[in-house]
Amino acid sequence: MFNYCPKCASKNITFKDGKEFCCPDCGFVYFHNISAATGCLIAVSCSSGQAGGEKLVFLVRGKEPAIGKLDLPGGFVDIGEGIIEGLYRELQEEIGWTPPITPVLFSSFSNVYKYKGIDYNTCDMYFSVSAPGLKPEDLILEKAEISGVRFLKPQEIDYSDFAFPSTVKAVKAYLGILD
Repeated sequence: MFNYCPKCASKNITFKDGKEFCCPDCGFVYFHNISAATGCLIAVSCSSGQAGGEKLVFLVRGKEPAIGKLDLPGGFVDIGEGIIEGLYRELQEEIGWTPPITPVLFSSFSNVYKYKGIDYNTCDMYFSVSAPGLKPEDLILEKAEISGVRFLKPQEIDYSDFAFPSTVKAVKAYLGILD
């Protein structure tokens, strides 16, 4: 990631243990720690006139990485935010929606988010919330990042359509599917 020390411009900078940049010339140390990210699994009850259970809300990514693949609403937690605050901000930004109740943390998985040739190691925290009566037209999609929304029953999910392995693990954890 660094070819030169950001402090003294030395070419002797090293990267140890996959997380620590060190410069032996000036003593600079930088820890490349994980980034916190959120995802929210929104469960929508089917109306009484429809057959069977609930649908889950998925977004279609409108930009790289994994353009056109399915994802959950959510994203990176910003500096100065708590995890719930970051989740609420991301839900507002991506789908223009605020949950009627506080989402519940149900799983967390590591992930590698590849962006413009850089691997960002993340700790993805997944929340769930019930949103009876929510419809696609209730959502205001952030067009720069989201190209569509899909409400799917569990049996309609194709796990090869997902953008990230951690999202697959989270959806399976929510549905109680053991691998």
